[in-house]
Amino acid sequence: MIISASRRTDIPAFFSSWFINRVRCGYCTTFNPFNRKQVSYVSLRPEDVEVIVFWTKNPRPLLPSLRELDELGLRYYFQYTLNGYPQVLETNLPTPGHCVDTFCELSDTIGPQKVIWRYDPILLSNLTDVSYHQERFASLAEGLRRKTKRVVISVVDNYRKAAYNFRRLAEQGVQVQDEVEERQLQQLMRFIVRTAEENGLTVFSCAETLDLEQYGVRRGKCIDDAFIKDVFDTDVTHNKDRNQRAECGCVVSKDIGAYDTCLHGCSYCYAGTLAAGKKNREQHYPDSPSILGRYDAERPDAKREAKPEQLRLL
Repeated sequence: MIISASRRTDIPAFFSSWFINRVRCGYCTTFNPFNRKQVSYVSLRPEDVEVIVFWTKNPRPLLPSLRELDELGLRYYFQYTLNGYPQVLETNLPTPGHCVDTFCELSDTIGPQKVIWRYDPILLSNLTDVSYHQERFASLAEGLRRKTKRVVISVVDNYRKAAYNFRRLAEQGVQVQDEVEERQLQQLMRFIVRTAEENGLTVFSCAETLDLEQYGVRRGKCIDDAFIKDVFDTDVTHNKDRNQRAECGCVVSKDIGAYDTCLHGCSYCYAGTLAAGKKNREQHYPDSPSILGRYDAERPDAKREAKPEQLRLL
């Protein structure tokens, strides 16, 4: 089983203590976002976990625990989003320089092949026009030279929750483009591909409806069976995850996060709002099996084996 940690929230940044506690217990629980009475048991035992995919904008809180994951024999890689946007768009993130330093430290610790840079999503606005993205991407690519081998991009989608944030941005004088003009797309994509190649990077797209292959952008999978085989020599499922959008090529995984729990406050986020994240934070307990509340569940074969040992808190 592949563990996604997580598309729904930033577990390394905000729930690293909870995560490592659950690894020590050998399992966690997840609940149906629409019906919390439906609770699932998810094994985190090394023999049951093929790969863990971390999605994050700030993995620093998790760095001290990586050695423990390695000693347990757990395989993992990071999808590390680093855009360097103005603070009005990414409210609670460390500075771009700090994020680059963390990226480099992570890469030096686990290897550049296991840290994938996400310049994602590409948001065009009166603050972040094509020239802005060209300058920012070039600066970040140079700072991450030899620290990663691929970069993932996508053009922002106007999700329902993001649309709410966009309206609030408009009140602050930030006008987000609803659609990208063909001229802008051509200019920016060709620049990104050329700049990436100059820095030893291959560009992949993520769940993109636009045709970016004509500019040299490869169609990508964030949870990629071929990538996992190449990096970890591990065969995983080749089946597409039907719970994701039609444009998403990711293979099947189990997500252990929860929506509306992130505290980064990014204005383009589809997984929740900052206000909801702050409110739901009150329901988080580092010693709980579930990331919110206290939802537990027995493993299917619990009658044949002893229950996990008592949780050792950080």
